[in-house]
Amino acid sequence: MPFVRISLPKVFSQETKDGISNSVHNSLVQEFNIPQDDYFHIIEELEPQQIKFPETYLNIPHTSDIVYIQIIAGQGRTLEQKKGLYKEIANRIANSTTVTKNNIFIVLLENDGRQNWSFGNGEIQEPKHLDK
Repeated sequence: MPFVRISLPKVFSQETKDGISNSVHNSLVQEFNIPQDDYFHIIEELEPQQIKFPETYLNIPHTSDIVYIQIIAGQGRTLEQKKGLYKEIANRIANSTTVTKNNIFIVLLENDGRQNWSFGNGEIQEPKHLDK
């Protein structure tokens, strides 16, 4: 049930944007064991002046190709699963696009997956995969 917002520069091709989104989704399927059809992403294209970042932070250089990935997901994943997710996302994006690992910024926000989501109809659904 993750909800993903990808914020990136307008200059990227549709192929690159799709590659980033697919990389994030497939990493979530692999590392967080979400269902394949649990695919809710927003890709937000921004003008260069709308993206702020330091040239270097924590000894990691950043360029104008920086991509911000915000993932909202239900609680319950271990530290190892989170580390695995970040690594898998970075590897998949770097292997399928021109975006380098140092330009992939990820933030994970967790909430109670049972009562903080509505997937439609103005109702709280009870996804069965959360019972596992």
